[in-house]
Amino acid sequence: MLICKQEYSEIIMEKERLRILNILVDNITKQELLEQFTEGVLITPNVDHLMKLQRDKEFYQIYQKADYVTVDSQIVKMAMKFLGTPVKEVITGSGFLPSFYTYHKDNPDMRIFLLGAAPGVADIAMQKINEKVGRDIVVGAYSPSFGFEKNEEECQKIINMLNNSPANVLVVGVGAPKQEKWIYKYKQKLENIKIYLAIGATIDFEAEKVKRAPVIMQKLAIEWLYRLVKEPRRLWRRYIVEDMPFFALILKQKRGKYVNPFNVS
Repeated sequence: MLICKQEYSEIIMEKERLRILNILVDNITKQELLEQFTEGVLITPNVDHLMKLQRDKEFYQIYQKADYVTVDSQIVKMAMKFLGTPVKEVITGSGFLPSFYTYHKDNPDMRIFLLGAAPGVADIAMQKINEKVGRDIVVGAYSPSFGFEKNEEECQKIINMLNNSPANVLVVGVGAPKQEKWIYKYKQKLENIKIYLAIGATIDFEAEKVKRAPVIMQKLAIEWLYRLVKEPRRLWRRYIVEDMPFFALILKQKRGKYVNPFNVS
């Protein structure tokens, strides 16, 4: 059952949040999140997010509004431990979605729509998830065109599709910060959606079109290396150039010298 707005606000206020660079993340376990999350937006920061948050003011402002912010990276988890503010658990988007639909497999009040991935992939993910759950928990899927976020006609088509759907959970997997920006631009127009999950490549993982790194590499915080080897042309600049200054920023925060580039506490 969905909880009332007053109860939901009380849950949000009670959560413990910890600072890393210019955002706050929830110190929460996956089980606690599954039990609490009945309304709102979940975003899951990794190193790439945190570096984009030093340059992209709109993305930064979205983080200030998000209802749940969970650490998506073992590297970020280790950085927070180094800062003296350890989080209970890493909760990745790709790990949370299967936990979410399994937790709600017998809950008819949870009905999911998948938005993202290449043409046809979201439909495959819908079929596979429904087979795992044993019911049609995913009630719709759509793979938008490249650059759809700049096409108001297609965005309106998606809004109409969602408003005519029984879905009240929207999974958006089109990459950050595009997915987060799209959610916050259009969420007021979505009449039935109560829960938003901004979770990157998760739809591809569910469709089994892209494989995650072996568990041992995830635990050793080198999943990024696995992905770089798999997609060097697309990811080399992100991992080797754009994300490396993260470690210097963490050292600055440890020494009390980090400054929010947007000068907002």
